[in-house]
Amino acid sequence: MTVQLPVTTEISPIVIQFHPIVSLTDDQFYDFCQLNKNYHIERSATGEVIFMSPTGSETDQRNFDLIVQLGIWVKQDGTGVGFGSSGGFKLPSGAVRSPDAAWVKKTRWEAIPVAKRKKFAPICPEFVIELRSESDVLQTLKDKMEEYITNGALLGWLIDRVNRKVYIYRPNTAVKELNNPTTLSGEDVLPGFVLELSSVW
Repeated sequence: MTVQLPVTTEISPIVIQFHPIVSLTDDQFYDFCQLNKNYHIERSATGEVIFMSPTGSETDQRNFDLIVQLGIWVKQDGTGVGFGSSGGFKLPSGAVRSPDAAWVKKTRWEAIPVAKRKKFAPICPEFVIELRSESDVLQTLKDKMEEYITNGALLGWLIDRVNRKVYIYRPNTAVKELNNPTTLSGEDVLPGFVLELSSVW
């Protein structure tokens, strides 16, 4: 039996312009985020500060499940480092983004100075996941996925729980759309990783 999630009103993030009146350094932006921990905050490549409300409990529970699945593979594989939804990455474009889950090859991660790892590490993960909640604007998430790929990600999954679709992003490749898949393969980026979607839907 398939249960369709109710579609609720999408809520656009709040975007605040600081530049050119104020230009936050990387350290200042990090401190700003620490002072506002009740919000999910990102920064665009052009310096816009983006506020998003925390996800609902159900979405977070589903996100936890996919992180657990990724984490088990990361421990078994041993070639990289996994991340949840709380950490931020400074992309080559200057944007600071926080995917719902991510993976970075261990050699690249360990090449970053320890002091920089403690804040928003200057790196784009090889693999990212964004999980859409009922209130997320789909196009906003699609734009983020394109940004990850442009900045060096090798594989990205946008999981749309509202419509039970998955959008797969890879460099120099058209976006692949899957309707209600049961599993997703990590392909050659995360060899052997298979995400079971039954508990994510």
